[in-house]
Amino acid sequence: MAAKKIEAIEMTGSQIVIECLKEQGVDTVFGYPGGTILNIYDELYKHQNEINHVLTSHEQGAAHAADGYARATGKVGVCLATSGPGATNLVTGIATAYMDSVPIVAITANVVLPWLGKDTFQEVDIAGVTMPITKHGFMVKDVTTLADTIRKAFAIAKSGRPGPVLVDITKDVTAAKCMYTPAKPYMLPQETKYTQADLETAKELILESRRPFIYVGGGAIMSGATKEVAEFAKKIDAPVCDSLMGKGAYDGTADNYTGMIGMHGTKTTNIGVSKCDLLIALGARFSDRVVSNPKTFAPKAKILHIDIDAAEINKNIKTTASVVGDLKEVLGKLNKMLPVQHHKEWLDKIKEMKEEMPLKYPHSRLTCPYIIETLYEVTKGKAIITTDVGQHQIWAAQFYKYTEPRTFLSSGGLGTMGYGLGACIGAKYGRPDKPVINIAGDGCFRMNMNELATASRYKVPIIEIIVNNHVLGMVRQWQNLFYGQRYSQTVLEDAVDYVKVAEGLGCEAYRITKKEELAPILKKALKAKGPVVLDCVIKEDDKVYPMVPGGQPLEAVFDDEDMKNNKK
Repeated sequence: MAAKKIEAIEMTGSQIVIECLKEQGVDTVFGYPGGTILNIYDELYKHQNEINHVLTSHEQGAAHAADGYARATGKVGVCLATSGPGATNLVTGIATAYMDSVPIVAITANVVLPWLGKDTFQEVDIAGVTMPITKHGFMVKDVTTLADTIRKAFAIAKSGRPGPVLVDITKDVTAAKCMYTPAKPYMLPQETKYTQADLETAKELILESRRPFIYVGGGAIMSGATKEVAEFAKKIDAPVCDSLMGKGAYDGTADNYTGMIGMHGTKTTNIGVSKCDLLIALGARFSDRVVSNPKTFAPKAKILHIDIDAAEINKNIKTTASVVGDLKEVLGKLNKMLPVQHHKEWLDKIKEMKEEMPLKYPHSRLTCPYIIETLYEVTKGKAIITTDVGQHQIWAAQFYKYTEPRTFLSSGGLGTMGYGLGACIGAKYGRPDKPVINIAGDGCFRMNMNELATASRYKVPIIEIIVNNHVLGMVRQWQNLFYGQRYSQTVLEDAVDYVKVAEGLGCEAYRITKKEELAPILKKALKAKGPVVLDCVIKEDDKVYPMVPGGQPLEAVFDDEDMKNNKK
């Protein structure tokens, strides 16, 4: 039987935008309308049964929601905005996605072509503004190039090392007509950069090692390599740590899992990495928060770095050997090449360190670690956790045990306060089968709390936990430890009542001040049909430990006990 011929149809630019989104399997978009993008919104109205549009309270919330949707699902997130301030309000969200390699496509509209470059009302060169924080940016001035441009944007966003792509379309292009021919989504071809010799060198280093340590980053999640990572760790019989972005790439309940690495990594991980003879980095980029001081990082170790992005090799840390390629593919081949290893003495030492240096916190009162541990018990470890940035973010990484990928969503690279609530909404749209909870400090919550109106409008059943210590906790911690307790502009004692704010924005809300109040209210919140806000009041000077002072060796890691004993 002859293949059915695909016929071209005449369409407007706005119709082509919608058809291209449908081609890519897009079911949900997040955005905010305005004058230049009205043609696209008019077309969205006609296709509302096929593409669900979520009207956020601010364009930054739309970008974070698209980001959260992408991280939770592995699909490309989509956000829309009008020209000028609408487009620039996306910038922080785009930069957040760029730093953490999250695939989103941001579609903006601009003024009509004859008025470009003339300081027209609400005109901004958004492609120019976002050039340093996107994988690629497109400016569409000809309707005949529109479909191919959108298709290419999705391909770029999801191929190789993922990231955000911007498509800016002049308003006259959205009204102009041309012939449209349907097409299937595609991935960009990836050049294989590693050789068999690279794999043999990696194998050799692993077989020579007596004290290997595996460091897993966000790339393991993006490549879908969690099974391969688990097999690799078992095969080489090594302890495993992760970065903030790597949470869930390896089972956080496994015996050989040692916790996070870096500034707020566990003592076992930081001291173990300092004593290992081979550090194997899997889809990780050796950020400053991990490395602290490059000159003293893993001083006894050879470094084997496996990553899809050649630009990351030798960027921050000099490697002994590297394999540039997709992690799932590379580990799949290495696992077949490697015989089973045994490092009982090394793993026994790591186990001993874990028992001697566990994470600790005060148990006599309500604290953020207690909130996180209770949340873990009540959700049985099956929730998606989003966070804002600060102490609560680190506690959420330390005390909730992540056993699956795409269950911890947080702004790691950019450290965007106000990220979590938008991301939480986006994640819930992407994974309606999962409980989704955002954990925010009171300082972060203030930044984008208007998105509670979005959650209540659509009755999105999410939980917002405000860890309310009436201060900017992480900044205050630094002021306390390193700035002579001069608390410059970090105290938030004022008349704001978050329960009333949440109720005013249409949400159910509770204030929690005692440990015994927490679990019953959490259980109730998990059954709610709409958004629930928990204002959890804790002490202003609770600190995140362990900690490595900036620029110090990882072995300089200290906790509150060390502080009391004046060891540091």
